[in-house]
Amino acid sequence: MLPLGAVLLPTGVMPLQLFEERYRHMIVDVLAADREFGVVLIRRGSEVGGGDLRCDVGTRARVLEARESPDGRWAVTVVGLQRIRVDRWLPDDPHPVADVSPMPDRPGPGVPEAAYRSLESRLRHLLAGLSELGDLVSPSTFDLADDPGLGTLQMAALGPFTSYDRQRLLEADLASGRCQLLDELLADFQMVVDHRLGPERGNDGPAAGSSG
Repeated sequence: MLPLGAVLLPTGVMPLQLFEERYRHMIVDVLAADREFGVVLIRRGSEVGGGDLRCDVGTRARVLEARESPDGRWAVTVVGLQRIRVDRWLPDDPHPVADVSPMPDRPGPGVPEAAYRSLESRLRHLLAGLSELGDLVSPSTFDLADDPGLGTLQMAALGPFTSYDRQRLLEADLASGRCQLLDELLADFQMVVDHRLGPERGNDGPAAGSSG
């Protein structure tokens, strides 16, 4: 397990720099096995030195690329595969280890196609506005899965959200619940972008709250 100060979501790609000895050992073991490990958000504490308080919902990651530098550090790129729930933390030996289970969505109400596509359109509009303002964000030309269960997790990874917001989206175990959270987050972020763009440019996109 790798506790981080950032959230990896299913389908999300994340670059990592591993320099602590315990995680250098971990990546060597991972590469010798199935190239997979778990990533969780640190709720309180530091990435370095241990003693952190960790979230119990995270993401199973797969190593896409790994390069060791002459000083022993590793530059690693991973992709998120699926959500996991930590059933039990085991002693760090030498790095964090846990028993985990897959965390699929619970059965629940479906997401109307129109509401799902409205969220998609609003995210594209938001990312385009942020790009125009010079912010480094995901391209607005992304492709989404047709399934809202996966697509809402993709939007959580693509959006300009905080780690706290991404963790809330990751922990929501209904696609409809993630849609509601995305609706609120997109509305809040769009208000900020509209203000930054100015009155002449801020009101020419999809209406906030239109997914409900």
